[in-house]
Amino acid sequence: MRLRKFDDMHLHLRQGEMLKLVLPYTLSQCARALVMPNTSPAVLTASDLTNYRSEILQAAGSAKAGFEPLMTFKITPACDSSSIASLKSAGAIAGKLYPDGVTTNSEGGVRDFRALFPVYEAMQEAGLVLCLHGELPGAFSLDREEKFLEVLQEIAARFTRLKIVLEHVTTAAAVACVSALPANVAATITLHHLYITLDDLLGDKLNPHNFCKPVAKRPEDREALIKAATSGSAKFFFGSDSAPHSIEAKECACGAAGVYSAPVLAPLLKQLFDDVGSDQLENFVSRFGADFYGLPVNQDFIELKEEEWLVPEVLDGIKPFMAGSRLRWRLV
Repeated sequence: MRLRKFDDMHLHLRQGEMLKLVLPYTLSQCARALVMPNTSPAVLTASDLTNYRSEILQAAGSAKAGFEPLMTFKITPACDSSSIASLKSAGAIAGKLYPDGVTTNSEGGVRDFRALFPVYEAMQEAGLVLCLHGELPGAFSLDREEKFLEVLQEIAARFTRLKIVLEHVTTAAAVACVSALPANVAATITLHHLYITLDDLLGDKLNPHNFCKPVAKRPEDREALIKAATSGSAKFFFGSDSAPHSIEAKECACGAAGVYSAPVLAPLLKQLFDDVGSDQLENFVSRFGADFYGLPVNQDFIELKEEEWLVPEVLDGIKPFMAGSRLRWRLV
């Protein structure tokens, strides 16, 4: 089966040796990826962005000709509207806002969302997209996304020409909110949130490899995500939020948040869309995101074969999503 290569509109590639290990799985399935800036140190300036893009392309090696990293910068409380022009000139297409302490490398993040109105205004004028990690600091963990929706609504009402993406939605409430907002507001949906609920994290034994932020929610929330992803609504498109951590960083007293889904993107998404009888897979993974970001539809393709295979338990010291499971579709 021939399938257009994906645009992964939310991806963590890490740095150094980890980058070299995980990038090939994205290269094999994706023509483009929106690369998250919450590295250590973070991507804050135009020079940070240029250097990180160079590191990614160097790690891609000969495969870089078929791959475009879409670059972002991290919006912090210290972010100044005067820096937006230089970030755009350096190649940024979006800025990512992380509320304080809600996920990996978000310490010292944003709490006063209104204080950054001048930054949003500058991004609106520059034609940059505002990407939001939608969780409200201090709220109960299962309610953080729903509590954040008021912040989203306020920003969208004030900046009507600003393109906004609510990242990795996990709740039926978020799906309904995004659906009701104007066309300049969209959302990404991950692979793992289409498959798991909170029970897959802690319903029986604790599975730290299904721990992510925002955490997976209830079965009815998962059903709302599946319905949105497979519906053909251009407001919802694919962003894996694949976030690799070593086994040691996951299986410890304070396990890191992140699901490593990059190795199984195409087979699992094909399987899910088949199971619900939807013909919207290419729109979800290759068209709606490109349209929202004003990019041409990519012209590269991958091949999938209907052939059972076993997801390895470990890949380069990282446990992939659905490790040990048998899948129906294999990437050729």
